[in-house]
Amino acid sequence: MSAEVEAAIFDLLGKLPAGKSVSPEDVARAVDAAGWRRELGKVRPVAVGLARAGRLVVLRHNKPADPDDFKGVWRMRLPNPDDGASS
Repeated sequence: MSAEVEAAIFDLLGKLPAGKSVSPEDVARAVDAAGWRRELGKVRPVAVGLARAGRLVVLRHNKPADPDDFKGVWRMRLPNPDDGASS
């Protein structure tokens, strides 16, 4: 995992109200504002690893998605207590 990407994810999410999410682009821009496109490809594998570990929730259409099987536009947020055992 890229420590810099992970730190950016949690830094951004820590500044938001509970339940709010960030996009992969937001994270890539936080890592490198000028070269964010180069960083964008690093965000997904870090987010998937964090989601598998239960430290992050991957969202599709504002609903939790399986970190091993999602496509298209996605976002991420911190886990909520009501996420519980639903996977």
